[in-house]
Amino acid sequence: MSEPSPLLSAAGLHKTYRKHAVVTEVLKGVDLTVRAGEFLSIVGNSGSGKSTLLHLLGTLDRPDQGQIHFDGERIDDLPAERRDRMRNGVFGFIFQFYHLLPELTALENVLMPMMISHSVLGWYWKRRELRHRATELLDRVGLGHRLTHKPRELSGGEMQRAAIARALIARPRVLLADEPTGNLDAANGTDIVRLLRDLNRQDGLTIIMVTHNMEILSATDRVVRLAAGRIDRPAAPAEDAPTLPADGPADEMPDASPPDVLPWRRAL
Repeated sequence: MSEPSPLLSAAGLHKTYRKHAVVTEVLKGVDLTVRAGEFLSIVGNSGSGKSTLLHLLGTLDRPDQGQIHFDGERIDDLPAERRDRMRNGVFGFIFQFYHLLPELTALENVLMPMMISHSVLGWYWKRRELRHRATELLDRVGLGHRLTHKPRELSGGEMQRAAIARALIARPRVLLADEPTGNLDAANGTDIVRLLRDLNRQDGLTIIMVTHNMEILSATDRVVRLAAGRIDRPAAPAEDAPTLPADGPADEMPDASPPDVLPWRRAL
């Protein structure tokens, strides 16, 4: 019996960045498949291309060569408007530095992607339903008592939880997490990874997580290692990784910054 087709796949991805006379080849022919409902981690040293690969998979950037398919459809060459709408609905994004809007409350930050994706009239008719969903999500991530608090009134762990709720508001099929624990202390980092694992196991949410931290890999189903822009070895089971410790992961820094334009801000 043949295996089901992957939900998300990449074939022969190359990506090079140029700044003046400096040419940096980041990805050098990466192949990857992700099954529906899988929790996949991508690891590697700084500069290995982890974040670049995540950005390409989520249509935040385009490969120079290669193809990306989602649910059987090629997506790397879609028109800009369709790519924008995929980022607003199909993919959810979590970054290391949260990217919450400082002038908005936690509830308003979670609702922002829905405000952007709806017309004025559409938002008016659906605002109660959407506020109810946003409130439920914040309650689920442990922020039910922080609905009206602004980012400056939240801890780092609380801001990341709000960012996770925002990423889930549109019911994405794939959650892309770029160093979600990298700016947190050990205890908060552990809590975030456990929250992601619960979302994967309870909701069947497909998650792709980039991380430097080898201690949190036991929470995931499979590990892909990048080195010098290539897959270093075949995907390894996460069971071979160290067990998630009680005191959580150590802080890490990302190997690439997220794009200047946040994904849900482009879906106009």
